[in-house]
Amino acid sequence: MSLSTTTRDSVAPIDLAKGQRSNVRSGAFAALLWTCLALACLFLLAVLVVILTEGWARFDANLITEQPSRLAPETSGVQSAIFGTLWVMLGTILLALPIGIAGGIYLEEYADNTKWWNRLIELNIQNLVAVPSIIYGILTLAFVVRGPISIGPVALAGSVALALLILPVIIITTREALRAVPQEIRQGSLALGATQWQTTWRQVLPSAVSGISTGTILALSRAIGEAAPLLLVGATVFITVNPDGLLDRYTVLPVQIFNLVKLPELSNQQLAWATILLLMVILLAMNGIAIWLRNRFQRRW
Repeated sequence: MSLSTTTRDSVAPIDLAKGQRSNVRSGAFAALLWTCLALACLFLLAVLVVILTEGWARFDANLITEQPSRLAPETSGVQSAIFGTLWVMLGTILLALPIGIAGGIYLEEYADNTKWWNRLIELNIQNLVAVPSIIYGILTLAFVVRGPISIGPVALAGSVALALLILPVIIITTREALRAVPQEIRQGSLALGATQWQTTWRQVLPSAVSGISTGTILALSRAIGEAAPLLLVGATVFITVNPDGLLDRYTVLPVQIFNLVKLPELSNQQLAWATILLLMVILLAMNGIAIWLRNRFQRRW
């Protein structure tokens, strides 16, 4: 009895010391994480303050209603870039959404993971997410703007480049949203006599619409801020007319910003800051819509 009591008494201080050291390390690690988060927030806040300070003076109606002008930059706007952005994003949505969602449905609901080609497709899609955007611009330039298709530097070419850019993201987010739907939903539908397509269309997809829509909007938010691939496929840096369709010459807001920041005049610099502010407002609105859709259609299982 005395030996056992002595052993317990000697082990208890050792365990207590280990627990104290573990608590100290956990507290230090948590403090480090909070410090990194605070620094990131302070940096973002500083960027927002600079953009608001520099661009608020030109954030007016002329920014939207007027065309770019080198003769009167004090009252010029970026209307052609706004319309070009709308056309390019419309083409991106029409190209990327059906293919991306259909690809995610096939890989998650129909593909046989034991087949080597399905595993190869999954591996390539995961790798394509990390490919720099300029690579998609080079690919579009070689095969769409020139090469076999050769449609020229029009808005549709920009849509193809951005659709290729966000397509892997949409496929992956669609698969994750479908994977979050419990298997019991599928099994119950199949047990009642529904086909696999009816189960996917009427049960699984409605249950996954929150995750699919959120991931899609976030992917489009990335696409709307891209400039490098569009410069490569022919987005005009200075254009004073609005495009009338996907087969017209165009410019977009990021390319317009790229053009304005190079000009030495103070009025053009202020217009660039105002355009950045406009683009940020659009991005915040898109992210807000994504959050609303997630909260509106999210289901608790």
